[in-house]
Order: sequence, then C-alpha cells, then structure tokens
Amino acid sequence: MKVILKQDIKGVGKKDQIINAADGYARNYLFPKGLAVLANTGNLNELKAKNDAKEAQKARDLENSKKLAEDLKSKTIKISVKAGNNGKLFGGVTSKEISDELKKQLNIDIDKKKIILNEVIKQEGIFKVDLKLQEGVVATVNVHVSAI
Repeated sequence: MKVILKQDIKGVGKKDQIINAADGYARNYLFPKGLAVLANTGNLNELKAKNDAKEAQKARDLENSKKLAEDLKSKTIKISVKAGNNGKLFGGVTSKEISDELKKQLNIDIDKKKIILNEVIKQEGIFKVDLKLQEGVVATVNVHVSAI
C-alpha cells in the first residue's frame, strides 16, 4: 500500500516521502496515529502543490539573499573599541560584536554563526568580513575598527 508520511519515522522514511508500507502496518499503526495518509490522487496533488510552494519560497529567499549581498558590498560598519598606545586592541572584535553592529547600524539581523571570521580582529583598521547568507550566497562587508 502506498502512503505519504506526515512526519519523519525512524527506519521508515522522511516527512512527505511516498513509501510502500505493508497493509496491516499502514492500517493498524500509521493511519490511527496520524503518521501517514493514503497516497490517493487528492493527497498526491496536495503534496505536489506543497512541494511547488516550497520550491518557490526557496527561489524567493535565494533572490533576496543575492540582493542583500549586492547591497552589503558597498556598506561599512564602524566599531569602536578600547585600545592600548600601540594600536593593539584590548580583547578583540568577535563575530558576535559584528552581528550586533550590523543590527544597530544597518538594521540587518544576521546570526553570529553565519559571520566568517578566520580569527578575532585584534588591530585597528578596515577589514573585509564574509557573511554566509544562504547556501551558495556569500556577502562581504567592510568592518572599520577604531580605537576609543
């Protein structure tokens, strides 16, 4: 019996996957617990529409990420931190601080885990920092670090 899974079931399949299940397993376990529905024409059409909507949403998100990456190319955020006499910073500028400043200055909310810093910034100057917006979309923003 062909069924469409409504959620992930370990050892059976993933959500929205069409599987062949034994008749008894489907009727006595999957259907009563609401874990699956029969793969009839109506349910298959509903699944196809749902998948099409997901694909369209992914395409819109990708397009928005590309536009944001283009906008961020020319942007610079300024971060002021305490520093010693030789220009060396006390502590350093981390991805968390960059994320907070992006939110404050540009009103762009990017998770600190998506900010690619090879190492903590410990000097004054202008640095190029990569932001992983989405799979395959990386934006670069300038970070101007100055001493107080």
